[in-house]
This record gives sequence, structure tokens and C-alpha cells, in this order.
Amino acid sequence: MQGIVITGASSGLGAHLARGYAAPGVLLGLVGRDRRKLEAVAADCRAAGAEAEPLVHDVADDEPLCSWLLALDRKAAVDLIIANAGTSSGVPPGQGFEGLASASRQVRTNLLGVMNTVEPLLPAMTARRRGRIAIIASVAGLRGLPYSPGYSASKAGARAYGEALRALLRPQGIGVSVICPGFFSSPMTNRWNGPTPSLLSLEDAAARIRRGVEKGRGRITFPFWLALGTRLTDLIPAWLGDAILRDFRFHIAEK
Repeated sequence: MQGIVITGASSGLGAHLARGYAAPGVLLGLVGRDRRKLEAVAADCRAAGAEAEPLVHDVADDEPLCSWLLALDRKAAVDLIIANAGTSSGVPPGQGFEGLASASRQVRTNLLGVMNTVEPLLPAMTARRRGRIAIIASVAGLRGLPYSPGYSASKAGARAYGEALRALLRPQGIGVSVICPGFFSSPMTNRWNGPTPSLLSLEDAAARIRRGVEKGRGRITFPFWLALGTRLTDLIPAWLGDAILRDFRFHIAEK
């Protein structure tokens, strides 16, 4: 039986990927914070023939996540980790800064949550010399966005962590895909009040990610033009990149 772990599985991208990977002979370890939604996703996966073990938990906390992951791996060797759980916030309207509580919450979930998901399983995966890790970062991790510094920092950290792991683990038989998507329809995007260039459907985004992971791609970044534009703002003089992004005004509504 193949073990697959997906965090942020109660809605959006994580839920869609969970349903897509559900099949006979698969044990899905699903982590999310919304019990009702997570149980519904698990039920759909079981209906498709998979076994599903949900854990209602915030990945920002390492326990009981670590113990649960190790128990899951003993039941079915985990060959794929999709570290997808994430949260977003930004600078409140009329305020000139984001605030420590908001920024640190995003870093705990989006960066430490990835580490809490991946690190416990590395000893077993490297001992078996097989498996793949997919880390969901963001185009925002390519260059900091003025109105969402905490989110940008957390995703830049997740991206750097994944890039480092990829180089480190390849000789040990472990592949790592670092995924930097732009805008796609999801509950998180629905909270975004601002322009959404090259917006993709959830189905399209999930399909691109799954194809890239299955092909063993080290980097999965889309859409091309948005990623290119973001990268260019990091290559041009800082004052000019800052000015361009400062005009790209947006607000992320609180839940």
C-alpha cells in the first residue's frame, strides 16, 4: 500500500489533490483544521477506494503531528508528501504595517508547518531511498509583496527550504518539487481584494502540480508571465521594483 500525506486537505487545493490521488491501494493521511470539511474529503476518498486517516490539527504545532506521521508511515510507507497547508494575511486598510501577530502566524503555518510535516518522515524515507516531497510555496516567494510582508517571507522561506532539500536529498533517492503557483480559484484567493492576473481554475492548478510532481520536476512555477514579471522586479534596481509593486495594490480580507 502506498502512503500519501497531504496537509491543508480540508478545502481548496489540498482537498482537490486528495480526491485526485484517492484510489485502491492508497492510504491518504489528510491534515486540516476544519473537522467537518476534512471528514467530508476523507469520506470521498474512501468512496474512491482509498483508505483515509484524517487528523484535525494546525501544522504550526509539531505535536501530535509528528507522532501521527510516524504511525501512518509504519502502516503504509509514505512515498509522497504534499506540504500544502497555508494561511495568508496582509496590511489592514489604512494601516502602515502588518503587525507581529499576523506576520508570525503566517510564518508558523507556511514555513514551520512545512518543516513539521516533512522532517519527521525524512529518516524513514532516506532509509528506503525513495519518495517525493512537494512543497507548495508561491509566486509571492519570488519577490516580497509590499502589502503582504509576512506571507511573502513565509513563502520565500518555504521555497528556500525546498530548494535546499532538493539538492541535499537527491543523492539519497528522494525527489523534491518546489511549487510556486500564482493566482488560482480557492478560498484563499476569494479573500484577495485586488487584481488577479492570469487567474487559473482550481482544476487547472491542481493538474499542473500533479503532472509536474509525477514527472519529477524540481520546480513547478506558473503561470509563466506572472512568474517572469515577479522575477524581473527582483532583477531591476530595487527602487524601481519597489515602485512597481507598490502600485500593485491589494487587501486580503480576514476570515
